[in-house]
Amino acid sequence: MPDNAHILFQVSPMPLPFAQRLDHVETSAIRELFKLLGKPGIISFAGGFPDSALFDVEGIRQAVAAALAQEPGGALQYGATEGYEPLRAQLAAFMYGKGVRALAPEQLIVTTGSQQALDLLGKTLVDPGSKVIVEAPTFLAAIQCFRLYGGDLVGAPIDGEGVKVDELESLIRTHRPKFVYLIPSFGNPSGALLNLARRKRVLELAVQYQTLIVEDDPYGDLYFNDPPPPSLLALSREVPGSRNWLVHCGSLSKVLSPGLRLGWMVAPPALLAKAVMCKQFSDAHTSTFAQATAAQYLAAGRMPATLARVRQVYGARAETMSDALREQLGAAISFVQPQGGLFIWARLTGAGGKTAEGDAFARRAIEQSVAFVPGAPFYCANPDRATLRLSFATVGEDKIREGVARLGKALG
Repeated sequence: MPDNAHILFQVSPMPLPFAQRLDHVETSAIRELFKLLGKPGIISFAGGFPDSALFDVEGIRQAVAAALAQEPGGALQYGATEGYEPLRAQLAAFMYGKGVRALAPEQLIVTTGSQQALDLLGKTLVDPGSKVIVEAPTFLAAIQCFRLYGGDLVGAPIDGEGVKVDELESLIRTHRPKFVYLIPSFGNPSGALLNLARRKRVLELAVQYQTLIVEDDPYGDLYFNDPPPPSLLALSREVPGSRNWLVHCGSLSKVLSPGLRLGWMVAPPALLAKAVMCKQFSDAHTSTFAQATAAQYLAAGRMPATLARVRQVYGARAETMSDALREQLGAAISFVQPQGGLFIWARLTGAGGKTAEGDAFARRAIEQSVAFVPGAPFYCANPDRATLRLSFATVGEDKIREGVARLGKALG
């Protein structure tokens, strides 16, 4: 390298002309936290990942081989923006098995993870100043995505049974939002499960106020005992007109592999057409190789056994963490026993003079070589700073007990 090569890498003295929309978003607080996790011996409850040890590697390997053997051109060539047709058919069949009876393959598009579906909604629906109602708390990346496009976010209160529909109706009436974004089944971070009566009421509100409802459902298959109520999409046939005001986002990331980056979106035809147009501008199409692999995997019928395995493992870990929290932290913490998903959403009570501030507790926990995510970043406004999210998904039961014991020491 020539002696003056370093000049090429000097910071420009002039500020770059970044888009103004970047002024309204920040880097993920969770991603920033990961920078602190390089400490040897740390036990992390911070991530929102599935356990890679549970991936059906052999099934995916067979699916790859089948994709290359049966239709190598389709797997390796450019593809349709809407998605690889065999995968769209398999996804429609997958949804049929979950109660969605009238879904044709052409009524969904394949996205590069369900995160892209949220981005497409931002691109197609959100103008600067547009009102968007989200749960409080909700998925951090959704907050960031909708804000990137200028959305003015409004938080709807939730409890252990999901969004409080009476308060949601009041917010819809007041703000007339572009859409309402909900995670009805085992939400991130709350773990809440929207009950059947509330699900039907949400659909009724959509029709009554002609308000679009976005249902994000990456965790609905990860139940531990009884399955959750039918999705809003499945229930829409019971509420006339509600299908016209409903978007459903699904994902294979938590149940098959996040590395495949495969999700899908069901939406009214006009919205789906606009989303396809915007997707053409961003990535042309989701990886055809990944789509062909997933299509072969679903066609092989391996998903039920995979789901049964992960439900059993995550259910046992959730129970272990819940028991350990009660034993080690006692009245100083409160939470709802998770019925599915990857998370325990908890609140520090301050009982016994213990800390009731999530950020401070997180810092003390790192000193004890255990990590979690404080709850404040999951609120679009007025955060509850006593809250925190714990993930049990990637940690074995013995490590869960040890990690929670360290939390007990950190709490004092």
